[in-house]
Amino acid sequence: MTRTPLGPSTRRRSYYWEELAAEWSNPRRTSQGAGVPAPAQHLRALREGLGAEPGTVVGMRYLHRVELTDGARRSDRLPRSYQAEHAALTLFGLHQQGMPRPVHQPGLGLGTACRVLSAHQDTQTSTPPQPRGERQADGPVVRRLTAAATAVDLDELVHHARSLIPLLRQADIGLDYTRLHRDLCDWLTPRHGRVLRAWGLQFTDPADAHGQSTPDAKKVQPSFWDGFDPTRVNAGADLAALRSGLGEEAGTVPAMWSFYRTTMGSDLRVRGALTRDLIAEHASLSLFGLHQQGRQQSVHTPGVSPGTACRLLLARDDGISQAAVEERLGVLLTSVDMGELAHHLRSLMPLLRKAGIGLDYDLLRRALRNWDDPQRSDVQPKLRSSWDRDFHRKDPSA
Repeated sequence: MTRTPLGPSTRRRSYYWEELAAEWSNPRRTSQGAGVPAPAQHLRALREGLGAEPGTVVGMRYLHRVELTDGARRSDRLPRSYQAEHAALTLFGLHQQGMPRPVHQPGLGLGTACRVLSAHQDTQTSTPPQPRGERQADGPVVRRLTAAATAVDLDELVHHARSLIPLLRQADIGLDYTRLHRDLCDWLTPRHGRVLRAWGLQFTDPADAHGQSTPDAKKVQPSFWDGFDPTRVNAGADLAALRSGLGEEAGTVPAMWSFYRTTMGSDLRVRGALTRDLIAEHASLSLFGLHQQGRQQSVHTPGVSPGTACRLLLARDDGISQAAVEERLGVLLTSVDMGELAHHLRSLMPLLRKAGIGLDYDLLRRALRNWDDPQRSDVQPKLRSSWDRDFHRKDPSA
């Protein structure tokens, strides 16, 4: 019997949706003209589980594949994996209802399914697709996915996911229910960030639903701060979204998903990979949102390093002593890793914003990316020396 791994040492039977998909594609059954392989009573039982407590719907008990120990049955709270399977089963029952083919589609994560759904709705309404990176917060699919991603518990997550299922069914879009079950198991655990990152990276993937490259996938997208217009209508809302990422793990803030430009393969997006490039871009975007707040001119200023910015700050003579500025630059230069560097840069931003001094955010992003990269051990000392020279440069025009 086929078994599905649920953990490092536990292997269980294939899930009901996997068994149903395998049965559907069974050539022998098809040749016998057995009709739709999804028993109506099973799907009806699954739908009865919507909103019900796990384990309370009699018709669902034989459709569970997560086995309960005697101790778990006696416990006041069922195991997380069983609760997650109950949720996935109910969503599957709602999704599979009336469909002519299995909706369990291995490899099609929730973020990818929502991306395909959003593109489908744009086609149906003759709405031109938005360029990659444009703010999409007003789209109905984005609102539902964001609501799911910001759920405070499993019940709320399932509630918001449930609102997406009829839209997916209507557009004939499937979902990887095994992956969804894993995501539900990981919700509000140490792996929570991976789930959110995977949804966001899948949703913003420029590739098609099968991970195949599209013309947009091959383009190097300019960073958000390049060409940023502070007078644009949504500029304030965009900056607020970026500031919401301060101190948060890259990819875990849904409001920031549409602003990432990091190039990443679809396989890494599906897994919710946390790469150095993504971490550096996330930190740079968050710092830019803090730095740009309330300014009428873009603070992205090519050629201005943190050393140069500190020199200009001292030259403004706004009551900040040379010792204070040197101390701030010193903690920047002695940062051990990317996280510490971003932390110290954050404390510098309010001073630069008040003084109207910009920074080169392309340079900042590269510096964050390479600061403690073990493969580029020569970068950190070079940046330290360069920024220190910029600060002590005598020619004010240089």
